[in-house]
Amino acid sequence: MIVVRELTKRYGPTLAVDQLSFEVRPGVVTGFLGPNGAGKSTTLRILLGLHHPTSGEALIGNRRYDRIGRPMHEVGAVLDADAAHPGRTAFHHLACLARSNGIGKARVTAVLERVGLASVAHKRVGGFSLGMRQRLGIAGALLGDPAVILLDEPVNGLDAAGIRWIRSTLRSLAAEGRTVLLSSHLMSEMALTVDHVLIIGRGRLLEETSMTRMRDRFERDVLVRSPQAAELAGILAGLGASVTATDDGGLVAVGVDASAIGDAAAAASIPLHELTSRSATLEDVYLDLTSEVADYQAAVERTARP
Repeated sequence: MIVVRELTKRYGPTLAVDQLSFEVRPGVVTGFLGPNGAGKSTTLRILLGLHHPTSGEALIGNRRYDRIGRPMHEVGAVLDADAAHPGRTAFHHLACLARSNGIGKARVTAVLERVGLASVAHKRVGGFSLGMRQRLGIAGALLGDPAVILLDEPVNGLDAAGIRWIRSTLRSLAAEGRTVLLSSHLMSEMALTVDHVLIIGRGRLLEETSMTRMRDRFERDVLVRSPQAAELAGILAGLGASVTATDDGGLVAVGVDASAIGDAAAAASIPLHELTSRSATLEDVYLDLTSEVADYQAAVERTARP
């Protein structure tokens, strides 16, 4: 398990992480979210011993990373897809990592096969696309068959097939009982991948909850279309719903569920052409939670949910 307790990090006058506390448990995929400058990368670097905290602690399996004898056997991490030397082949890069932690070359071959790079194992990394370098980084993270996986923006540069692959890989790793923590800015992908979310802003924890509970906290509505919209709106108002009309003739009802709308329409012999329950997307929720702590914001016109 990953445990972060009262973690604080200052760079001169800049407070990057501010008394941050959370736990990441095995068996689920946990998403680590926050706007630019929120402190995500700093926290991951402290977890991996690359930065020292000003105060507090960040532990993996009740130990600091620098106290782990052969870390690749316990922790696999990718913070930078460009970490491999461009002059080395994929096999040579992984073989060097493996040798430093007492891992045999057979494992190198196995992880290259698992991430889909076996056919380019002896080609230089400098000729790889960003997506291929991402796959190589993940291969390095899996070398020691670790119980803890830390990934920063793992789908950056991957095509649709690669994104589906990393999604299924992460979920299968969690299903094996491993601890999986990933940071990403792709909200749509996180919504499909993670089970639990940690959202931080300006170095502090803003929200920690399951994906399902976070969505359920935000207002849901029902989009309904009917050739007898005016009559239907009156019936829905009688059920206690708040009803507004859309520009294209639909109705948006809040305070009543889709089944109740369907039953009421059927009882009144009103035909329905659409009946859709809607809820906030992860992107909606994320923007609402971080709107006051984002350091860099541009004016964006919000559109209605489909």
